[in-house]
Amino acid sequence: MRQQAFEQAHGAAWQQLGDLLDALEGTRRPPDTVRAERLPRLLRRVSGHYALAGARGYSPGLVARLHALVRRGYRQLHQPRPRWPALLVRFALAGLPRAVRRHAGLFWLAALLFFGPMVAMGVACANDPTLIHSLLDSAQVAEYEAMYDPTNAKLGRAPARAADDDVMMFGFYVRNNIGIALRTFAWGLLAGIGSVFVLGMNGLIIGGIAGHLTQLGHGTPFWSFVSGHSSLELTAIPIAGAAGLLLAKALLAPGPRTRGAALRANAGEAVPLVVGAMLLLVLAAVVEAFWSSNAGVAPEVKYAVGIAGWLAVVAYLGLAGRG
Repeated sequence: MRQQAFEQAHGAAWQQLGDLLDALEGTRRPPDTVRAERLPRLLRRVSGHYALAGARGYSPGLVARLHALVRRGYRQLHQPRPRWPALLVRFALAGLPRAVRRHAGLFWLAALLFFGPMVAMGVACANDPTLIHSLLDSAQVAEYEAMYDPTNAKLGRAPARAADDDVMMFGFYVRNNIGIALRTFAWGLLAGIGSVFVLGMNGLIIGGIAGHLTQLGHGTPFWSFVSGHSSLELTAIPIAGAAGLLLAKALLAPGPRTRGAALRANAGEAVPLVVGAMLLLVLAAVVEAFWSSNAGVAPEVKYAVGIAGWLAVVAYLGLAGRG
């Protein structure tokens, strides 16, 4: 076969391998499944072409081109795989904020469904001391009042749990917070109604408690307690809500795909969101257990830390992973 016919017959495969290698070597890397499935197949074909080109005495330029492709391909195929700690760090530094920005519309919708009821109920309960009882029973209201009583040595803890150490409370907060995130995500399978319900109810309860405690005179203990971890916790819940709404979108508006295919595709996009939300909630639990409950820290210091936390979260989600 003449060289020109050889190039015409196999040039498309060389171009495909070159494009794939460009993607694998660049900053916007394709999924690992691409490396596992497409790269070996293309590399075998081009390696055979490289051997034929050398054996048939084709031009040095063509042989050098194929040699470079094969060398790059083997470098990608046999490079050491990053271990899960490295993958987790990469995801935390870039993957999560990119995922949130990719689905910014659903994130802001979930934030509206969460913060809207929160603010409305907070204002209402601050003006009507009896309204909190429409959300919580009397025993629950009394427990929250005791948790944020200015005389409580461990802010945010019920008297029955005041003796629990910080590590035990960390485990309690993790279980409680991640449970909310998972429910918000999974209930998206109920055509989104479940996610909307969880977002709205949590917003109502958090806002109602905040408004009630503020009008009761427990505002300083409450706000100084929540300020430290609020940026992490109150951002993670809408992120989990966006993941749930992604599932709902696949069911309600699958587009040209079947609902099953759309659900599989959107679930792949939703998982990074819910995993990221859980990571943020674990960090929130650390702050809540070891910093927020410390009544010995001046409220002004806690407020300053809280403001810094919100600025850091906004910068992280808006800027991290770009470039």
